[in-house]
Amino acid sequence: MDQVIKIMPCLDMQNGRVVKGVHFIDIRDAGDPVECARAYCEAGADELALLDITATVEGRATMLDVVKRVAEVTTVPFTVGGGISDVKSAELVLGAGANKVSTSSAAFRKPEVVKEMVKELGAEKVTVAIDVDQNAAMPSGYEVYIDGGRTATGADAIEWAKRVDGYGVPVILPTSKAGDGVQTGYDLPVIRAIKEAVSAEVVASGGAGELDHFYQAVTAGATILLAASVFHFGTIGIGDLKDYLRARGVAIR
Repeated sequence: MDQVIKIMPCLDMQNGRVVKGVHFIDIRDAGDPVECARAYCEAGADELALLDITATVEGRATMLDVVKRVAEVTTVPFTVGGGISDVKSAELVLGAGANKVSTSSAAFRKPEVVKEMVKELGAEKVTVAIDVDQNAAMPSGYEVYIDGGRTATGADAIEWAKRVDGYGVPVILPTSKAGDGVQTGYDLPVIRAIKEAVSAEVVASGGAGELDHFYQAVTAGATILLAASVFHFGTIGIGDLKDYLRARGVAIR
């Protein structure tokens, strides 16, 4: 646990507003993305994620105007995902001010897109997100979902993570559908399984509800701790979280 751990608030966006759901549905409003981004930077976030959660399902690109406005107030690296389906759409998002792009459904449907992004944009700019849910029929017990968690693929999540890792992607972001928004803790077995299978950094995502959940994710192998609800609705402050982790011997920025 000598690696420096990063705290990453996630702005899930729909119709230009920050929203938060449970199990990828039951969406409620959580504010203006620019104001949220500014507040998180001031509060000590190490990175930010901005996910346009319905772009893929609606068959459209990410809202570039929102990316531009967020970029103007953001003082930390920020990753944008949602509707990024090829190198061109990734370049537009990076051109609007994002530091990195995240791709999920498009990466799964056309894995060569991941290779092209790594080659054309540089590996450090590419994150692959993997939505997962438990399925006992899979070798690892976890199945890949796409289209914002709506579509089961029949593919094993750990095998897909290994493939992504083989393309040189430096960060893999698995989100547990069962854990999303319920605040009962991250899905530690999936974090552990992916971390053991890949050399990439693993993001903990989906389910943080209390301080100890973040520490558990670190012990499972995550080095980037992503959360939304607990930050948006003021349950946990970023400064308090960093103090808590430091007190447990975790190296924090």
